Amino acid sequence: MPIEPRIIVALDFPTEQGARELLTRLDPGRCRVKIGKELFTRAGPRLVEHVIATGFEVFLDLKYHDIPNTVAAACAAAADLGVWMVNVHASGGPAMMQAAKEGLSGREHAPLLIAVTVLTSMDADDLAAIGCPGEPGARVLQLATLAKRAGLDGVVCSPLEAGTLRASLGPDFCLVTPGVRPAAAARGDQKRVMTPADAVRAGSDYLVIGRPITAASDPMAALAAIEAELAEAG
Repeated sequence: MPIEPRIIVALDFPTEQGARELLTRLDPGRCRVKIGKELFTRAGPRLVEHVIATGFEVFLDLKYHDIPNTVAAACAAAADLGVWMVNVHASGGPAMMQAAKEGLSGREHAPLLIAVTVLTSMDADDLAAIGCPGEPGARVLQLATLAKRAGLDGVVCSPLEAGTLRASLGPDFCLVTPGVRPAAAARGDQKRVMTPADAVRAGSDYLVIGRPITAASDPMAALAAIEAELAEAG
C-alpha cells in the first residue's frame, strides 16, 4: 500500500477561510489533509470538493456510527466526493463495518475505509466511565481485530498501540495515528501521545498532526522539520 506522504494535516479550523488560507501555505505533494466534523458542518461538501480540486488528498474524518444501511450510504456519498480516506466507528459492530465496505464496492477508485478504535483523548478512567473497564490497549486490539475481519483497510489508533496492532494484524493493515506531537509541542487535549519518529518506528503508516503545523508561523517549515525527523527514523 503506497503511504507517501505520511503526514495528514488536520484542518481543525472554525471557519472555511482559515482552512483555505492554510492550504495556500502547504504543498499537496508533501502532505494530505483531514477535514473533520466542525469544518465539514460549517462548510460542507463544497469545501471538500474545493480542497480536492487544489490537489490535496482528503481524509474525511466524520466517524460514521449508525445503523448499517445509513453508514453504507454515507460512505458511498463520501466516495462520490472523491475523498482519499473515510472512517467509521469500530464500536458500531461487524455488521455496520461490513455494510460500509459493501457501500464502497465496485468503485474503480474507492477511498480507504478505516475504523476508529478508542479516541486518543480517552484513558482507562474514561473507558470505565462508559462501561468498558480495562486498559485502552486491550480495547483497541479488540476493535481493530473486528475491523480487519470486516474487511476494512485499517484503523485509527493511538501511536502507543501501533506496535501491538502491527504485530497482531500484519504489515498490510493501515494504521492511522493522531496523538502525534513533536517533542517540543504541547499535548493539548491528547492523552496517549508519541513523537512522529517514535510513532513510525512503532508501526504507524500515517500521522495526523494539527496544531504543531496549523498554528506555526511558517507551516511548511514546521512540516519540513517533522519530515526531517521521520527521515532520521528511517
